[in-house]
Amino acid sequence: MVATVPINYLALLRMNPHGYVSLLPLAALAVVAVAHAETTATAAPERLVRVAVENVTATIQSNPETRSGDLGKIIGVVQREFLPYTDFERTTRLALGPVWRDATPEQRQQLFEQFQALLVRSYALSLAQLREQNVQFRYLPVRLGANPADVVVETRVMNNGEEVEIDYRLARTPAGWKIYDINMMGAWLIDIYRRQFGAIVARSGVDGLLSYLRRHNAATSAGS
Repeated sequence: MVATVPINYLALLRMNPHGYVSLLPLAALAVVAVAHAETTATAAPERLVRVAVENVTATIQSNPETRSGDLGKIIGVVQREFLPYTDFERTTRLALGPVWRDATPEQRQQLFEQFQALLVRSYALSLAQLREQNVQFRYLPVRLGANPADVVVETRVMNNGEEVEIDYRLARTPAGWKIYDINMMGAWLIDIYRRQFGAIVARSGVDGLLSYLRRHNAATSAGS
């Protein structure tokens, strides 16, 4: 049976023996702030990933409200500090595949808004748990493929002696490099959601998927 709750890409995080979510696979994050000396239009892919993940985490850890776990404030930080480095519309388009092509312009906009809200909240929830942790990380050279406008930045996260691999896929856009997919523990974000969304659309159509995303987002917001 296909799960009815969209897998949030942070659901790949492992549980420790006490039942708490481990943040190791979340992202290559650290407590040292990186200034926005390079814009997203000029930064190299590996530099962009470093700035994106380190700046949002440093901001959360340096602010008393976010450091105390205020989820609403943390979501605000993610929206301000992380979203400019992403292309979640591309993520939505690729995750939906044929569904995106068949959707009306209004449906596409609503799908993008609801999916992005889900991703932002998921990321913020994990950052809320990371706010007092000290994670060491390193970045590997960019992995080039056949398409020079699409690259993967590999990172290694170290915490408590355990190393975890996180990969970020970026595309070159008119506004610079943008993160649009993340690979954690061997699973790419887009692949996970493509399976889930496809199953929901097969049962309920595009409007059914939209209704489900709205209910899911509303339920998680009410529970915070």
